[in-house]
Amino acid sequence: MRKNRRSKAAYGEESYWQSYSDMMAALLLIFILIIAITLAIYKQKTNTLELTQTKLDKASIALKAASDELELAKLDLESYRLEIDASKTELENSLIKLQDAYQAAQLTKEELDAAYLEIDNAKAELAYTKTELKNIVGIRTDIIGELQSKFNNSSMRVDPVNGSITFSSDVLFEYGKSTLTDPSKESLKEIIPVYLDVLLQDAYKDYIAEIIIEGHTDTSGSYKTNMELSTERAMAVAQFCLDQKNGLNESQIARLQTMLTVNGRSFSSPVYKTNSQVIDMEASRRVEIKFRLKEDEMIEKIAEILGQ
Repeated sequence: MRKNRRSKAAYGEESYWQSYSDMMAALLLIFILIIAITLAIYKQKTNTLELTQTKLDKASIALKAASDELELAKLDLESYRLEIDASKTELENSLIKLQDAYQAAQLTKEELDAAYLEIDNAKAELAYTKTELKNIVGIRTDIIGELQSKFNNSSMRVDPVNGSITFSSDVLFEYGKSTLTDPSKESLKEIIPVYLDVLLQDAYKDYIAEIIIEGHTDTSGSYKTNMELSTERAMAVAQFCLDQKNGLNESQIARLQTMLTVNGRSFSSPVYKTNSQVIDMEASRRVEIKFRLKEDEMIEKIAEILGQ
């Protein structure tokens, strides 16, 4: 019986400690489980936090970019505003100029009628002047044709362009002199009246503005000396023409005096040898007689009308 009692006591004590160990093991297991769960939650929170931080960083970068774009937009907006202000100012200035121009362009009915009348008068005058100019061009052709016909059997040549005739100074004068020689006077008596008879006709008196006698020299000597010589020679021929003994009647001489011009040209207009830049000294010594029609005055008149 004692043995049975001891066995029961030992068995009861053993069961107590076993239960305690099981309980501690269970608690340890629970503790480990809690730690594991806590670690899992921590890891999950950490991952979530890191993901959130990454998103936050990306959002911060996007915010910075948006902020920069906003600043650029502000600058562009300010630039556009300045351009709009400038355009507005320019538009206002243009409007003012347009108004000024409009006011300046206003004409009263009386002023407009007067302007139209002046234009009509100018057109009429221009049409008349053009007709006169055409007549003058035809007159030049007629005069030159008649002069050529008069000298058809003569050694004197009439220029087909301007109708001038030319005398060699070597034929008219001794070298360096301005007095007509006796033989030259006989030649002039044969030519001068024929030439001037044509120019002094009543049919041409309204068209010929001037009869010109020009003296020319070669390039020997000074310009001043040659100017004096060329003028004296031209004057000698002019005096010959105005002498009634040399072929013109009193009426012709009176008309010639109202039209005659005498010029000395020194060596300012030399004659050159054919296809050369070499001066023909003999040909340069000459006296020319030519005429000028009123076409110059007519051209000036047309230019004046066109200018108006």
